[in-house]
Amino acid sequence: MPNESAYPIIYVRGFAGGTSGIDSATDDPFNGFNDGATHVRVGGDGQPQFYQFEGPLVRLMEDEDYRVPMHGGQQAYLNRSAAGSQPRTSVWVYRFYDPDADTFGAPAVAFDLPTAARNLLAFVRLVLAKTDFTGPDGTPGEAKVWLVAHSMGGLICRSMIQKVCPDNGIAPGDLVDKFFTYATPHNGIDFGIFGLNIPVPQIAPFDAQIFNRKVMYQYLTPATGLQRAPDMPAGWDAHAITGLDPSRVFCLIGTNAADYGAVSHAVGPKSDGLVQIDNAYVRGASRTFVHRSHSGRYGEVNSEEGYQNLRRFLFGTRKATARLINAALPPATSPGVLDVWQAEVCVSIRGLPVLLDDQVAAHYCPVELGKVAGAQVPGGAPAPSDDTVTPGSGPAAGPGGPPLTTVFLLDPARAAQMQREDLQPGPVSPRCRYSLQLKVIHLEEQHGLFTWQNHLEGAAEWQDTLIVDTGPGDDGAEHVWAAWEVSIGQVTSVPDPITPAPLTPDTPGGLTFTIPLPPAGKQLLGVHAAIALNVELLD
Repeated sequence: MPNESAYPIIYVRGFAGGTSGIDSATDDPFNGFNDGATHVRVGGDGQPQFYQFEGPLVRLMEDEDYRVPMHGGQQAYLNRSAAGSQPRTSVWVYRFYDPDADTFGAPAVAFDLPTAARNLLAFVRLVLAKTDFTGPDGTPGEAKVWLVAHSMGGLICRSMIQKVCPDNGIAPGDLVDKFFTYATPHNGIDFGIFGLNIPVPQIAPFDAQIFNRKVMYQYLTPATGLQRAPDMPAGWDAHAITGLDPSRVFCLIGTNAADYGAVSHAVGPKSDGLVQIDNAYVRGASRTFVHRSHSGRYGEVNSEEGYQNLRRFLFGTRKATARLINAALPPATSPGVLDVWQAEVCVSIRGLPVLLDDQVAAHYCPVELGKVAGAQVPGGAPAPSDDTVTPGSGPAAGPGGPPLTTVFLLDPARAAQMQREDLQPGPVSPRCRYSLQLKVIHLEEQHGLFTWQNHLEGAAEWQDTLIVDTGPGDDGAEHVWAAWEVSIGQVTSVPDPITPAPLTPDTPGGLTFTIPLPPAGKQLLGVHAAIALNVELLD
């Protein structure tokens, strides 16, 4: 029986560089979407243990029963397939680099991103025409695809969504249901030189000029817009996506520059080695940070962290957003000293060996609680926040206080369906559980430099972990349970250690909750400081 909540996945790879890189890319039938990785972690005996991530393609086949139709070549296979003959649960690799390679003996054609975007639209239409969207009752289902892209592939997708579709009178939302990007330079690529961010020039080798914002403007703007303003106008925002609801977009942001190689020294440490953190998101989209590099053996695509975020965004049934509200920063410690307040946020999900979101100062992505401490907010209102100040922590801050994280959750039975009973004994809890580890840190600046006179590195001004459960209660309705770890009194691995009483929603029948900070948190951030938690049930 077809999975009515699933759509065909189209994967779009990233930048390959010059001819040799393009030739190498075309040699891989899956364009890297099949790459996995191995690593170790210390086991109970104190010795490193082997851990294997099989790659996103294999995991989708195992976890979600996806197929990868091939038979000598996906494009040719689609062309000769009958209309409606392919399953919804299928993965298609968009091989846009093939015409540009000399691997196949034909003269290579210079890569052109607008052409790749136009051909992507044709490929999407072909996949839709050949896919069976009929429901179990025989009625036609909604015909859409999920776009999954790495690096430059995300810009090809955005060009199709923002320019090619409008130029052809097509509403992108009629074709694309969700759009997931790994390490895409949504705001271009900059090089950190003498403390300045210098963009990729408009004339660059190996077609790298496509990462210059003036060039991006050309292929991200519909023809009608280019007729009015052919050159990039002042204030044009490459972070803003048009044609697709940003809530249907997810941006995975890498923070490990050290594993990427020599180019990371030019880009700077606040990056994944190629794309700076501040350039890797779409405004208003959900986003998380993982300590992975742009690509390679320690890259985002072939990581457990990347796959788990991808799977939950595509197949999740709940979306939980947490914000810090009603917090007042402590007053300045001394005259002439600027106080910097930051929150480190780490998110884990029961049953996973990795963090889904890892926003810490050591990785250059903490949540900024205020540019300058001591600026008290009248009446205990939320601390000021701005998406341009805190570019990675979920959707735009808005009036509800600084966002901390957004988490997509799978139904527990679905998440555990591949676990072996001999390794995971016992029944599966009906609750989705995740933890929000929150740590508030304080630094002092003087004359533009940090001063360490009163500093204890690693020591938090306050920290605790909020454990959240969401799922059906005894009445069958959706409920939320939450407790600070300091108050639970049991190890967190004990199944369902939270009190049986669910939280009372702020509005009867709703799924928005105000969770006061524990006493130590209130002592630091004020008696009204709280976590605002909103749970959205997804279709």
